[in-house]
Amino acid sequence: MTRQTVIGIFKEGIDAQAAVQKLESTHHIGRNKVDIANPGSSTAQQVKSSTADRDKDSVSGFFGSLFGSSDEATKHTQAARRGWVVTVHADSQQEAQKAAEVLDSCGAVDVDEHSMQSNNPQAGMATPPQGTAHTTRTDQTSNTDRTIPIMEERLNVGKREVEQGGVRMRSRIVERPVEEHLRLREEHVDIERNKVNRPATERDFQNFKEGEINITERAEVPVVNKEARVVEEIKVGKHTETRDETVRDTVRKTDVDVNRIDSKDDPRKPGNTPGTDPRNR
Repeated sequence: MTRQTVIGIFKEGIDAQAAVQKLESTHHIGRNKVDIANPGSSTAQQVKSSTADRDKDSVSGFFGSLFGSSDEATKHTQAARRGWVVTVHADSQQEAQKAAEVLDSCGAVDVDEHSMQSNNPQAGMATPPQGTAHTTRTDQTSNTDRTIPIMEERLNVGKREVEQGGVRMRSRIVERPVEEHLRLREEHVDIERNKVNRPATERDFQNFKEGEINITERAEVPVVNKEARVVEEIKVGKHTETRDETVRDTVRKTDVDVNRIDSKDDPRKPGNTPGTDPRNR
């Protein structure tokens, strides 16, 4: 991706600031891509120095890196020293074209025409020195209307959802020893022999034969069986709470002070009459 640099030079700082605002609001060109500077104030002493010294300052060096050692670099440097410079670092040709259109629509100066007026003051109205008021005389121009944009920032507050924590539930199987007490019953065969001396009976003669008798002993043993039962339920849900919060920030706006400048030659001033020079009184 090749980045392109678009430069706009403005006579007034308010026009340069309006261009920066329009780049951001209309074409979404962020301030990280836009630089605004007033070389006229930082190089006021350098303008009065020699040409060799001027070629060494940052302004001439910046335009020299863009145009090389050419007349274009010199013309842009001279124009920049008398005004404000807005530099746009565009990411594409389309973005550079949009930026150029915005700068032109906000009053960027024509460098070639500005250079001709600077070299030949009689060819047109020269740019007033930085920091001085431009007083328009009635006998020099017929158009004194001018629009000064009053810019004001407004605070737009919205809402967005963010994660602020939560609850993690994890189940696991644990074992614990248990015990139960039982009473068990066992059978035991008891054999008892008693000596007797009596005559044999018929039943005795019937049992007087060989045989075998089996007697079984029984006993109770523990029987273990496990049954799973639900003993507790955990219910998971969410509820919403609302709270009030005050957002505080600062916004900027353009503040214009209008002061009337009285001229000592104004015939409406008390003590002056039309056609009379007060200095000759």
